[in-house]
Amino acid sequence: MKKYKNHIVGFLVFASLVFLYGFAGKRNNARNVNGISISFTNEENLYITENAVNNLLIQKEVAVANVGKDILDLNRVEKILDTHEMIENAEVYLTVDGELGARITQRKPLGRILASNSSFYVDATAKKMPLSPFHSARVPIVLGVDEKNIAEVHQLLDYIEKDDFLKHHITAIQRQKNGFYKMQLREMDFELLFGVAGHIDLKFNNFKAFYQNGLKNNKLNLYKTVNLQFGNQVVATKK
Repeated sequence: MKKYKNHIVGFLVFASLVFLYGFAGKRNNARNVNGISISFTNEENLYITENAVNNLLIQKEVAVANVGKDILDLNRVEKILDTHEMIENAEVYLTVDGELGARITQRKPLGRILASNSSFYVDATAKKMPLSPFHSARVPIVLGVDEKNIAEVHQLLDYIEKDDFLKHHITAIQRQKNGFYKMQLREMDFELLFGVAGHIDLKFNNFKAFYQNGLKNNKLNLYKTVNLQFGNQVVATKK
């Protein structure tokens, strides 16, 4: 008999816990969302602001304040944010304090294309990215390139972005009609003739070796052009 009493007591305790858990969950879902908390994973340069995110949700008629948790569609909010031109990825969640959280990763511009009738960035995924009204990226200016050449010039921009030396020194890239590239350098008077967008690693390594040697011998200001088109050979033309 005692054994059955223990089973009954255990069952009642379990049933009570299930009821309380369900009741608490129901009350929690019935609570209203207090607002939205936005964070950026790469917030050193903001191409979209918190106000812009809020305005986007308002335009899409998404209410995030004083809305029941069971009503708010997190997937819909996430998809809306992902459609913004400056956002690469958005993660949306509810905090324990009853706020809607949005963790946003912005798109990363690598170069700014200056075309005859438009201006835009090329981002890290080799796609067009519009200019931002909130921040102007410090990236190389790119001339002579249109949408057909984006994938080609992206190879150069991506390599430059990942190299601290090149990122500091190269300020502009120009694609000529024959498909050859030339580059302008910060604090240097000579023009860098790169040639076609091939053998990128070899050419830039040759240039860095040439630069370090010229800096050591104090001869960098003697040159008008530095040509990297000839394989392992760097051809420099004096002024």
